[in-house]
Amino acid sequence: MSVFSLIANASLVVQLVMAGLLALSVLSWALIIQKSLTLKGARRDSEDFERTFWGGADLNRLYEDGNRRQDGSAMERIFQSGFGEFLKLRSKNHGELSDIMDGSRRAMRAAAQRELDALENHNAFLATVGSVSPYVGLFGTVWGIMHAFIGLGNATQATLQTVAPGIAEALIATAIGLFAAIPAVIGYNRFAADVDRLATRFDTFMEEFSNILQRQASR
Repeated sequence: MSVFSLIANASLVVQLVMAGLLALSVLSWALIIQKSLTLKGARRDSEDFERTFWGGADLNRLYEDGNRRQDGSAMERIFQSGFGEFLKLRSKNHGELSDIMDGSRRAMRAAAQRELDALENHNAFLATVGSVSPYVGLFGTVWGIMHAFIGLGNATQATLQTVAPGIAEALIATAIGLFAAIPAVIGYNRFAADVDRLATRFDTFMEEFSNILQRQASR
């Protein structure tokens, strides 16, 4: 008996379960690789922007440069939203400082939430695969064992050699379910932690940038 022969000889239901789990595993790995690259790029781009921002760059020039670009970092888009709202509100006559700062903070919070929503995209799929795959594999195993015992009941002589292939092929479904679930769970937990760290970084930047804007508005 080999793994491939057991899969080939499994019942149709078990084969469908295995095929579905393998498809989920392939999709999960594709998303894990894609999200790893996306989050790595987001961290790198945010670090580059913060380095430029805290390096003494002129805010107006930084804002104009950002408007000319369409591929800025998440941190830069938060800056663009907050500073753009700040300029718009300050240009109005008799603008209250509190209104200006509240509007700028709301704009930055909305931009940050959009960025976090984009970074969390497909995390729910990984969580679903991680939680459901073992049960789907278990269903295939139960079905396969039931099929094996039905065949054993129709046999004239019950031996271990008769029932072993059916049980073995059924257990492969559970193994494939775990093979699909474990990387998905690890990927989900890692990406959730990475997004949380970026969210904290965004919050810190927004607070520090708000202080800068408040000093500018008070002049």
